[in-house]
Amino acid sequence: MKITRQKHAKKHLGFFRNNFGVREPYQILLDGTFCQAALRGRIQLREQLPRYLMGETQLCTTRCVLKELETLGKDLYGAKLIAQKCQVRNCPHFKNAVSGSDCLLSMVEEGNPHHYFVASQDQNLSMKVKKKPGVPLMFIIQNTIVLDKPSPKTIAFVKAVESGQLVSVHEKQSIKQLKEEQGLVKNPEQRRKKRKKISGPNPLSCLKKKKKAQDTKPSASEKKRKRKRIRNRSTSKVLSEKQNAEG
Repeated sequence: MKITRQKHAKKHLGFFRNNFGVREPYQILLDGTFCQAALRGRIQLREQLPRYLMGETQLCTTRCVLKELETLGKDLYGAKLIAQKCQVRNCPHFKNAVSGSDCLLSMVEEGNPHHYFVASQDQNLSMKVKKKPGVPLMFIIQNTIVLDKPSPKTIAFVKAVESGQLVSVHEKQSIKQLKEEQGLVKNPEQRRKKRKKISGPNPLSCLKKKKKAQDTKPSASEKKRKRKRIRNRSTSKVLSEKQNAEG
């Protein structure tokens, strides 16, 4: 039974890999219902998922799922602990959180460019996921993990691509990458360097520099000379007065 399950999983993975570019590490988005089912079935997700999918996996969730599990209380405390150990992926609901099912559905919009798997026991969410081509769906049945077969919507989409009626997201990305490598399309990540405008000289720099006004104050040496002159005059005056007194 285990061998047939792995054969089916390998077949389904090959389909998603060839037609939608799904690759390792497989990013699996978990909701609260899947975590609760794993807890009840005593399934070690980190050990059994890579073994079942025969490749590296990343267990992921969103802030909305974590917030939903917190509001549901003690009954889902174990499921919350499992979800908290997962990698948290950024969702578009920063300000106002939505339900876990609505959040996971928004993560696989626009052709599922990040190649997420959706793991859930929610039948309503599963039906909506099956209407989106290229989204692998996982669930737990009889305490075993199952990768669902491609939905009719996904198969119809692949047939339309093969007939040339549609172009898949994976093919669009490959075409864009080839064009960028051949230089046909500019890479948006490369920022254009702004050309510096050639401008004339700064008019302020053309003005003649004003000469510094010469100091009118006498220097220290001139002051000393004047003092000596004053002293010499005073001494000569005293000598002349003495001579007159002796005469």
